[in-house]
This record gives sequence, structure tokens and C-alpha cells, in this order.
Amino acid sequence: MHSTPGTAPGPGSELDLGTASSIDLNTKKNNAVPGSTSVEAVRVRHEYLGRASSTTTTCDLDPVGSDDINVRRPPFTPRTLLAVIGPGCLVAATGVGAGDLATAGFAGSELGVAVLWAVVVGTALKFALNEGLARWQLATGTSLIEGANEHLGRPFQAVFLLYLLPWSFCVGAALMGACGVCVHAMLPIFDDAATGKLVFGVASSLLGLVMVQVGGYRLFQKIMGACIALMFVTVLCTAALMRPDWRGVLSGLAVPVIPRLHEGGLGWTIALMGGVGGTLTVLCYGYWIREEGREGPEYLATCRVDLAIGYLMTGLFGIAMVIIASQIDADGLGKGAGLVVALAERLEAPLGPIGRWVFLIGAFGAVFSSLLGVWQCVPYVFADYCALVLGDAPEQRRQRVSERSKTYRVYLLALALVPMLKLPYPFKSIQQLYAVVGAGFIPFLALLLLYLNTSSKRIGAPHRNRPLTNLVLLAALAFFAYAAYLKFAG
Repeated sequence: MHSTPGTAPGPGSELDLGTASSIDLNTKKNNAVPGSTSVEAVRVRHEYLGRASSTTTTCDLDPVGSDDINVRRPPFTPRTLLAVIGPGCLVAATGVGAGDLATAGFAGSELGVAVLWAVVVGTALKFALNEGLARWQLATGTSLIEGANEHLGRPFQAVFLLYLLPWSFCVGAALMGACGVCVHAMLPIFDDAATGKLVFGVASSLLGLVMVQVGGYRLFQKIMGACIALMFVTVLCTAALMRPDWRGVLSGLAVPVIPRLHEGGLGWTIALMGGVGGTLTVLCYGYWIREEGREGPEYLATCRVDLAIGYLMTGLFGIAMVIIASQIDADGLGKGAGLVVALAERLEAPLGPIGRWVFLIGAFGAVFSSLLGVWQCVPYVFADYCALVLGDAPEQRRQRVSERSKTYRVYLLALALVPMLKLPYPFKSIQQLYAVVGAGFIPFLALLLLYLNTSSKRIGAPHRNRPLTNLVLLAALAFFAYAAYLKFAG
């Protein structure tokens, strides 16, 4: 192999997923110290895994193999793979909460597997949104919140805070309650289910608080990996054991139809499409890739692979939940986490006690991983917002938007403790308000990405949206607008 100048395509290109990279091994090999957590060491690890780069003194890196004895690369291991797909898996786990489980459960029970296409469309939309978010951050060096604040100003600050605070309270209470209900179903040591929900919900919140406060991002990442394994393996296995009509499953994935269109079918389909993959939690990805040291547009290919794998997992989980629920009549089974537990009880008849336990373990893995992800990342969002409002200088901003800052820790404490006040009371009214507000976040994010990422002046010509991306975002806006019209027009 001869040394040649790097000829990789521009890292901003939307079609450079599998591009081999050319990297300056002479200047960077000494930085790849085993066990190092420096940003440069992370860069070297990701360069090995196939990111695109252009440098002056380079040697071509064959992604499969090389006969050049001067090319030194680390061995391919599960650890190096996780370095790439870690943030995407975190997004997948955090975006699946109790509400998403219940929505998929109701939709599957009411409409069957005919609406599986909505899961596919929903995950594709969330991928497009998060890819746009990552592209903005890597191209400009600023978070999406910074970009929105810079170009929209004070109106954005006011609206975003009015959304973030009630969202945090509602989601915090819902996740605590869901964890409490799931644990009580597995360990019914209290005669009163409400007491079990309260005690186990508080315990789950405090456990998540300690894990985030003491362990930091690395411990959080490891625990989330275990939760992801639990939730995906158990729920997918349960779906397979239900022996569904696989022809119907394939038809539901490929043919977009809405059963009982004017009898609630449209509402459930929209809820299924919008709920898959989370709402505000899509912002978390930007902070997690910073934790991994991904800074600069050369990491865009890595992020696309990462997000594709993460949302593939999310889609498979949603499909499995719809399949499971399609085999069971959910009428009268309750709402939220109560529905999930009731589904587990119904599964005992066809699958036996083991099936019930497997599903409950997977459900708990889903809701606790979502709680842990929200506890770890939403304080970043709040700290980022505070840095904008207070006008922090770059170094002050870097210190504030970190796990060690007072702003981060205060909001973490508030997130883990304040929603406990809601646990003893019915959640129906505030949940309805949250559902309405939450449904508006995805169209807002699509509009924001259309505004920021279509302008060469704002994001740079190599990184602006391509026509296909704009088409996906516009189609999402049109769909939600049409759904809103049908809803309010009766």
C-alpha cells in the first residue's frame, strides 16, 4: 500500500455511511493509550471504526484488512463496537417509556398488526430528526438549543422553559409510578397496590439518582446496556412465542392502512407513530455524543450508523409490543403501566408463569432504563438552557453543562424528588395535558430543523439538508397537521 493524500468524500455528505477513511496514523497513534478517556483517544478509536476524514499526510485505511505493516489498528472487539453504537442504544432505551409501552399495547389490541407500518414510519421520522440534530451540532459546534436560541431569541427561551418544566414533572412522576407498578407486580409484598407503587416508585427514583450522581456517564452507560439487553431480548422472545400470523405481520409492515379510521383508529395510529422513540429525549443524543468525544463533521458517518442501529432496536421493540397486544383483548385492563402489568397477567394463560415473568422483567427494564436516561440527560438540557439565558462565556458554559456543575446536580435532585409529590394521586388530568404538549414537540422540532438546516449561511453548504431529508420533514408536518384538523374538526 502506498501513502496517498486522503480522498474521502466530504464528511457532511448524506451518502457517506460506508466510506473508508484516511487518517494520520503518524500523528495520532501515540494518543491511543489503553484505558485513556481523552477526547483524542476516543477520536482514534472512532477513526478505526470507519469515519471519514481528510488530512494531508495520510495512509489509506482498508476497513477490512491491510498488508501494510506500518498500519497499526486496535483489534475489533465488542468494546470498540459499543464505542460507536453506545449513544444510539441509549436513545433507544430512553425513548421507550411506560407511555410508549401502553400506547403500543392499546394500538395492537384495538387495531391489530395492520398498523405495524406506523411503527416503521415513526422510527424513520425519529431517525431523520436525530440525524438532523447531530448534523447541526457536528457542523456548527453548538447544540440545537444554542442554535434555536441564536436564531429565534427570547421567544424560544420562553416557550422552551414552559415546555421543559411541566414535561420534567409529568415524565418524572409517570416513570416513577411505572417502575413502582412493575416491581410490585413482581414482588407483591404489600397488600395495597397503591402502597407498592408509592414505595417501589420512590425507591426506583432514588436508585437512579444515586447511580447518576455517583457513577457518572460511564456507569450509566454500563447499567443501560444491561437494561437494554433485558428489555429487547425478553419482549422480542415473548412476541415470537405468541406465534402470530406472520403473513399478517408482513402485510402490516408493508401496506399502510388504518383500521376503524373514524372509530378511534386514526388517533391510535398517530399516537403509535409519534410515541415511538420519545419526544424531548431526542435532544439527549447531542449531549451523549459529546461525552464520547465526537466533535466535528468528520463524525457524521459514525453518528448515522449509531442512530440507525439505535432506531432499528426501537422499531423492533415497538413491533414486538404491537404483536403481543394484538393477541390479547385489552378492554378494561387500565392505562399506562397498569396496562403493561395486565398484559403480563393475560400472557400467563398462553405462555405460563415463565412467560408472565419474562414479560414483566422486560417491561421493568424498559421503564427503568427510560427513568435512568431521563435522570442522566435532562439536567444537561436544563443546564444548557441556563447557560444561554445567563450569557455564559464558552469556558463557563462548558463547566455548567457537565455532570459536576451545581446547575446539573440541582436539576437532577429536583427531577428525582419533586415528582414524588404526585405519586399518591391520580395522574389522568396532568397526563392528558402532557400528551397534548408532547405531541406538539415533534412537529416543532421538524420545523426547527427545516429552518436551521436548510440554510447554507446557518449550517454551511456541505451540511445542509438534502431534498429527501426536507421531504421527510415536510411529510411529517403535513401528516400531523392533517391529523390535528381531523381531530378538532370532529
